[in-house]
Amino acid sequence: MPAPFRIAGINFDHFHMGDLLRMAHQHPDAEIVAIADEQPARMEEARRNFDIPSDRVYSEIEPCLIETRPDIVILCPAAARHAEWTERVAPHGVHILMEKPFAASLAEADRMIAAMAKTGKQLAVNWPLAWVPAHRKAHQLVSEGAIGTVREVHFYDGNRGPLWHGADKLEKEPTAAEKDSSWFYKQSEGGGSLLDYLGYGTTLGTWYHGGRKPVEVTALWDHPEGLEVDEHSITIARYETG
Repeated sequence: MPAPFRIAGINFDHFHMGDLLRMAHQHPDAEIVAIADEQPARMEEARRNFDIPSDRVYSEIEPCLIETRPDIVILCPAAARHAEWTERVAPHGVHILMEKPFAASLAEADRMIAAMAKTGKQLAVNWPLAWVPAHRKAHQLVSEGAIGTVREVHFYDGNRGPLWHGADKLEKEPTAAEKDSSWFYKQSEGGGSLLDYLGYGTTLGTWYHGGRKPVEVTALWDHPEGLEVDEHSITIARYETG
């Protein structure tokens, strides 16, 4: 049998790190070889949940990558730091699975693509709805022309943000102080619902439209008093065909 994929989880800014590590932990062909974060307390829950030995828990990134030599690194930094962390990890010759969104700007996305192009490794972004069986079946029917031309794609979804639930969807009740200190509520860190969730709908919409780009995009969002970012947003993307 081939050796299992060696997985490292680095940077626990986003709570989905726990969910992604659980998938690796439960996969028969994967092995968690290390976790790393510059704030050790943020790793404690994952360390317990997945029985990660203490010598595989790092507070410094370079030793983690050099000593454990992962095949794939899961990265969950704040959205505005995706390019920074891709550039930091890519030279180690690993595949990178980046938590959503792709990046906080097109310029940062270009930096990520350029960093990975030098390595020959793959960069994947955690927009997993393309793997839902119903969505794949719908795409198959559209691609085969079985149900005609796509005119509209509607996507309605959301969650209550990373402070309202943690890994494994455990419910929490955030305080105003927690919102003040969380990157998710800071504009400079790429926070807010639009950046965090819009990619689900645009990924499916673009996929069902055969990869065509929209010709016009309109976005609306609410701006709660006292917060820098939105907690709810609506986006309409218009294509030439619908």
